[in-house]
Amino acid sequence: MNINTKATGIELTPAISAYIDKRLQGVEKYLNNKAAYMQVEVGRSTGHHKQGEVFRAEVRIAGDGADYYAVKEAEDLYAAIDMVKDEVVQEIKKAKGKKRELLRRGQRAIKDMVKGFPWLRRGKGE
Repeated sequence: MNINTKATGIELTPAISAYIDKRLQGVEKYLNNKAAYMQVEVGRSTGHHKQGEVFRAEVRIAGDGADYYAVKEAEDLYAAIDMVKDEVVQEIKKAKGKKRELLRRGQRAIKDMVKGFPWLRRGKGE
């Protein structure tokens, strides 16, 4: 998987870059398309002195009809990266589940048609 990392408002250190690569490489196993492109943006979302440090992690995965997007904010940059990884994995699983259920519904309808439209005969004493 091709991962493009960008930092806004902070310096992208090798440690942060390595952590992002380590955490987000696991997302690849949930994708059917191994040639997907992942764009990651991390940074400080606010510099206001009363709110303290608020870090933001944003992930967009695109490729072959798939488009997943997740954003999380936290007081710790590493926590924001972990949370955004969990959210994007959940979004991928949800999309796969919807696709699988639609396929099963279609298969069920075809099976009923082959059996002779049982929903039409239900009210006639069967």
